[in-house]
Amino acid sequence: MSRAPEQPVDPLRWCVALALTFWLATLPFLTVVQHAYFDEVHYLPAARELLMLGEFTNREHPLVGKELIALGIALFGDNPWGWRLLPTLFGALALFANMRALWFATCSRFATLTYGVLLATGFHLFVHARIAMLDIFYLAFLSVAAWQFAAAIRQPEQGRWRLALTGVALGLAMGSKWNALVVATLPGLTFLIARTLAGRRRLLLSRRGAPVPGITLVEAALWLGGVPLLVYAATFLPAYRFAVNPITEGLVFHHRFMLDLQTQVLKSHPYQSTWQDWVLNARSIWYLYEPVNGVQRGIMLIGNPLTMYLGLAGLAWCLFHGLLSRNWAALGVVILYAVSLGFWIVAAKPIQFYYHYSLPSFPLLAALALACDALWRNGWRKTALAPIVGSLLVFAWFYSILSAEPLAGPDSFAVWTWIEAWR
Repeated sequence: MSRAPEQPVDPLRWCVALALTFWLATLPFLTVVQHAYFDEVHYLPAARELLMLGEFTNREHPLVGKELIALGIALFGDNPWGWRLLPTLFGALALFANMRALWFATCSRFATLTYGVLLATGFHLFVHARIAMLDIFYLAFLSVAAWQFAAAIRQPEQGRWRLALTGVALGLAMGSKWNALVVATLPGLTFLIARTLAGRRRLLLSRRGAPVPGITLVEAALWLGGVPLLVYAATFLPAYRFAVNPITEGLVFHHRFMLDLQTQVLKSHPYQSTWQDWVLNARSIWYLYEPVNGVQRGIMLIGNPLTMYLGLAGLAWCLFHGLLSRNWAALGVVILYAVSLGFWIVAAKPIQFYYHYSLPSFPLLAALALACDALWRNGWRKTALAPIVGSLLVFAWFYSILSAEPLAGPDSFAVWTWIEAWR
């Protein structure tokens, strides 16, 4: 008598546990810096003006991130808890959503949980979950969109409401920071290409075929095109009500103004870098390095030195295996990495910084998780576990310089600045 194949068990509880553990790890020393640091100096004043609907400042960026910072201030006070607690929650949400996205894409417990550990200890997510900047919000909303889109494909009976949530999340991601714009087009393009390749005669109105049976291309265009744009536009409603510098000439005119601000030539910055530096993990940014209440503290943004390099090997494996075996999850992470990094190669933004690599680092680590999963399934279990253990150990070693933990003295940075460009 033949046995039915074992069904993979959803690691939902483990995903929740990992996200909760990550959130707790973001809390120590969260409020020890009592003043705004790094780009908080731009976004905290803008959030305060939002609460009062006073002057419309920081007009080069959309509003959602600043609206959420303002919400944190309204809920928890105009203090370090109010500034930074909401970002920690969105960091945990981003971690959870990414794990769920990879689960629905692969149905692999090992790949899902490996990805969770690698992302939590990859430095980018941790640092941005502890500061009142816009990045954690657009990263979290894009992660939710990836989760819902992957779930819609895996569970087409839930496709309609999951695609609707995908569209809402995409709109909020674009409304948080324009970094999300190019990636936000991928779900719609994926649906269009998959449905076209399915060879349906009535391309626009057929409900059959990949990626989500039961949903026509016309309806998908609504959820993945129309809804994001409507949500994005709605996030600007407060901008019409500012007492000073409100939007008065319409949203299109305002976006031309935003684009001019984004692409203006700025003077060089000591922390600026290029995409080649990002890929090689060759340029850090010091978000903080100063005495705080008489104690030296620091926060450095750099990628995990182990997994940023191993992730490149993971990408190569995903590209080869994806093309050879038509593994769509493997090809998907390669495409997402290429698009999110390629945007910065061609972007008309003269001054760029390493934090722009935060989004590409997500599929980079997903690729490493998929490569580890292949090793695990083929019996190379110690080899598969090595990057996970190594990432945890490297994260633990760097924790002091990621979290503003007290340091021994002004020269303590030398412990972690392994190359000159990290100083």
